[in-house]
Amino acid sequence: MNELSAEVFFAVRTIVMTSPSVEEFWLAYCRISGLDTTTPYQVWYFGNSSAMARELADLVVVGTKTATASLLETNDLDPEKAPVSDGYSVVTSFEGEPICIIQTAEIRHLPFNEVDAEFAYDEGEDDRTLASWRNGHHDYFTRESAELGFQFDESSIVCCERFRLLFPV
Repeated sequence: MNELSAEVFFAVRTIVMTSPSVEEFWLAYCRISGLDTTTPYQVWYFGNSSAMARELADLVVVGTKTATASLLETNDLDPEKAPVSDGYSVVTSFEGEPICIIQTAEIRHLPFNEVDAEFAYDEGEDDRTLASWRNGHHDYFTRESAELGFQFDESSIVCCERFRLLFPV
């Protein structure tokens, strides 16, 4: 984590195309869990670089990272990237190789300035404090909203998603 600046160190959901390796990973999980193979799932990676995607997924696998955040307005602009209540996700590397499967356990929508220290800690990133969470996410959300044509401020609604690791365990 040290090589990544606080300015860009946070989790972003980026949907990727499924691949044979992702499909095989999903089917293996379905066989082990007894889940119907036709159950819908998303495929995505964290962050915006190969190193970040791997590092954040590794935090999920070891149990440090159990949450992620996005702007509600961003999700409204591109609903396919939005978390789904009780939804399944295959989290991949930046290059699309499957790393783990998670299930959304909770989605809360809060103004940015009401996101709490517990949620920041559960994201598992940087030093896990609310101050570092706010600094990193404020910078990112400001840039993201400008790129997408809307205004971000302290009252902007954040989608606070908690998830549980299902596979591998």
